[in-house]
Amino acid sequence: MRVALLGPVAWRTPPHDYGPWERVTGLLAEGLTARGVDVTLFATLDSVTSARLDGVCPRGYAGDPTMDGRVWEALHVSHALARSAEFDLVHNHLDWLPLAFAAHCGAPMLTTVHGFSGPGIMPAYTRAEPGSSFVSISSSDRRADIDYVATVHHGVDVDELPFSADAGPGLVVLGRIHPDKGIHTAIEIARRAGRRLTICGIVQDERYFGEQVAPHVDGDRVVFAGAVGPRRRAEVLGASAALLHPIDFDEPFGLSVVESMVCGTPVVAFRRGSMPEVVDEGITGSLVHTVEQAVDAVARIEDLDRARCRARATRRFDAGRMVDDYLAVYEKVARRPRS
Repeated sequence: MRVALLGPVAWRTPPHDYGPWERVTGLLAEGLTARGVDVTLFATLDSVTSARLDGVCPRGYAGDPTMDGRVWEALHVSHALARSAEFDLVHNHLDWLPLAFAAHCGAPMLTTVHGFSGPGIMPAYTRAEPGSSFVSISSSDRRADIDYVATVHHGVDVDELPFSADAGPGLVVLGRIHPDKGIHTAIEIARRAGRRLTICGIVQDERYFGEQVAPHVDGDRVVFAGAVGPRRRAEVLGASAALLHPIDFDEPFGLSVVESMVCGTPVVAFRRGSMPEVVDEGITGSLVHTVEQAVDAVARIEDLDRARCRARATRRFDAGRMVDDYLAVYEKVARRPRS
C-alpha cells in the first residue's frame, strides 16, 4: 500500500519541543515504514523520517515570525494534493484545510480529527462527506454529525520515556500555557498540597502567563522550565510524584498524560473530555472534580504502584498498537466505494 501522510507544518516532524500533532504523525510514519508500508510524509523539509519526505515548507512556521502560517499551509496542501493520485490513501493530520479540497484528492482521504478548534470549521468536515473518512482520537471528542470509521488513541514512543521507580515529592504540569490547561489551578493544588511544582510548556497566551502564572514563579516552590524536548520531558516526568492535569476544557486526548503514565508517574486529572478513557482510576492515576479532591488525591499518590502504572500505560498506548489500529483502518477505508 502506498500511503501519503499529510502532516502539519507548524513545527518540524518530529518536533524539537512542542508539537503533539507532529509527534504523532512522525511516530506513525516510522511505524508504518517499519511494517513495510510505502509511506511518503508531507511535512516541513527539515523533518527527520525513515519514510520518503516531501513538501515545500522549509521549516515550521510557528517558530519563524517571518512566515505566514496560512500561506504555507495552503502551499503545503496544494503540493500534496497535486501528487495524491500516486497513492492508495491520503491520511490527513492537518485539521480542516485539506478537507476543503477533498473533492480534488486523487485517492481516498482519511482525516484524523486531532481536535475541533471551533464551530466555524465544521462546514469543511460536513461538506467533505461522503467521500472522506474520519478517525477520532477519543470517543468523547466525537460529534454526532460526523460519520467516523474508528477511534484510534494516540501512541507514544515507550523507549523515549524510560521508567522511573523512584520519584521525588514534587509535582509537574506539562502543556500549553493557556487557560484551557488550568496551569493556575495546578499552582493552587500544589500550594495546598505543600509540594513543589514544575511547569513545562510553551506560552500560548502571554496575558494569561503574565497575570496568572508568572507572579507565582519563584524558582523554588514554583519553577517554570519552558518548552522541553523529549529527553528533558522524560526526566522531569519521571522525577515527579504526579502530573497535574486540571483542565478547564474537554480535552480531546491528552498526550502529556500518557507520556507521564508511561514513565510510571501517575496523573491527577479533572474528569473532563477524554480523561476517563485515558486514565485508569487507581492504577495510572486519579480523576477528580475539584481542587480539594485533587489535593486529597496528591496526598494519596504514593499508594499507586509506579511499575503497575507503567505496565498498564505501555500496554494501552505503545506506538505499535497505534500503528496496528491504523493499518486496520486503512484496509477498511480502501474497501469503501468512492462516490
